[in-house]
Amino acid sequence: MQRLLLRLAKFSPLASVLLLTGCSGPFSMLDPAGPSAQMVVWLWWGMFWFSVVVMALLCWGWWVAMQRDGRDVPQEQAQRKLHRWVWLGGIGLPVLAITLLLAFGIPFGHRMLPHPDENVVRIDVEANQWFWRVTYPDHNIELIDTIVIPVSTPIDFRLSSTDVIHSFWVPRLGGKLDAIPGRTNVLRLQADEIDTYRGLCAEYCGTAHAFMKFEVSAVSEEDFAEWLEAQGADHE
Repeated sequence: MQRLLLRLAKFSPLASVLLLTGCSGPFSMLDPAGPSAQMVVWLWWGMFWFSVVVMALLCWGWWVAMQRDGRDVPQEQAQRKLHRWVWLGGIGLPVLAITLLLAFGIPFGHRMLPHPDENVVRIDVEANQWFWRVTYPDHNIELIDTIVIPVSTPIDFRLSSTDVIHSFWVPRLGGKLDAIPGRTNVLRLQADEIDTYRGLCAEYCGTAHAFMKFEVSAVSEEDFAEWLEAQGADHE
């Protein structure tokens, strides 16, 4: 046992480095750049530490059980302990865990919903095998695999699909949402930093699924207004 622990201790620094590499980068949800993404991060860390506590309790219970000698325990007492563990560990603990997770997660999920907002910008996104058609319905602008949005402004992406189920995901801006044929789903995102964000299809949709990526450019409100004007002039 001691040798096993020593071996694990030797590899723990390398494992930590490998785990930390996923905390940043264009496709890391742990590097949020908007309010919706921040909610996702809080949910992730909350569930992570909750899982750590549950695992620690399970390991502690296993260690306590291994230290006991049940051979001298009367049959009636053993049955009572068994029933107690079934009720507490098999029913009570799962109910408590689910209740705590729901109480923690529902408020965050509610904040990410597309509630009515006068300042929201609408963008229609149509998924196709294997590209994204982006339309600004109020300005008669159409793009492919490119989205331009104003910074610090809520954006409602109205998602649909012409063929199979796709999933629209910009990891640094928020969660993902499916684009389903014959249905329109609305995803509310917002970028708080001027930058270019990478997005992708997060639902396997065919042979070229891995290449179904796009970019979201968050610019200042002034630059966005100028871009709309320039795009409108190009379409005249």
